[in-house]
Amino acid sequence: MNYSFQAGGKRLRPLLMQETYRLFGGTGKVVEPFMAAIEMIHTYSLIHDDLPALDNDEYRRGRKTSHVVFGEAMAILAGDALLNYAFETACKAFELEPGNQTVARAFTILAKKAGVNGMIGGQVVDVEMTGKQMSGDQLHFVYENKTGALIEASMMIGAVLAGATEDELKQVEMIASDIGLAFQIQDDLLDILGDSTVLGKPVCSDEENGKVTYVTIHGLEESKKDVAEISRRAVTRLDQLPYKNEFLDELILELVNRKK
Repeated sequence: MNYSFQAGGKRLRPLLMQETYRLFGGTGKVVEPFMAAIEMIHTYSLIHDDLPALDNDEYRRGRKTSHVVFGEAMAILAGDALLNYAFETACKAFELEPGNQTVARAFTILAKKAGVNGMIGGQVVDVEMTGKQMSGDQLHFVYENKTGALIEASMMIGAVLAGATEDELKQVEMIASDIGLAFQIQDDLLDILGDSTVLGKPVCSDEENGKVTYVTIHGLEESKKDVAEISRRAVTRLDQLPYKNEFLDELILELVNRKK
């Protein structure tokens, strides 16, 4: 668990959660257990994604993957344990602010977005369609759930804990959905154009695994244009909220130019 969790990475999801919490005026520590929990869930998903039965990758975050170092059985258990420990950790928020009703709402968002109606649902379709002809709608479903769901959870939890209204929460969910889509398209581009030494994982793995990607359907140039346009749309929606966080604006736009 420590080997994969402490390997580094962008920590994008907890960062988005923290900055959205600050965007809506949050100042306490109640968000911190959820920040740790979302990164644990993300890390467990990577451990399992890298397994031989799925993507069969040997490198992640610049080091050998868990199953290569510890064996497949221990990697499965490490992923299972991180998922369970994520919710154990999130429960600490109840102790930090016992009377805060938004904690239960945040907990519900975390559970749903990580489950069959979120990340897992997207992963299932991704597995089922590997090596098959996938439509644009099917691919969008995979991206919306496999990648987008945890980003949506991150920003929605930050907003909820800071007291956002229902209308504001819906707006945040749309912003996060755009961020997730842009992030995944850029990931597809990096899989073709990136440097494995910078990425910390192999390139061209999607093609080798028979996976349809956004680039497969739309081509390189259109994909580049779309990731920029979708990112700008997310920032425009963010700017329509009656609050400002310039760092969050910059972070979203940075996704367009990231190299890893």
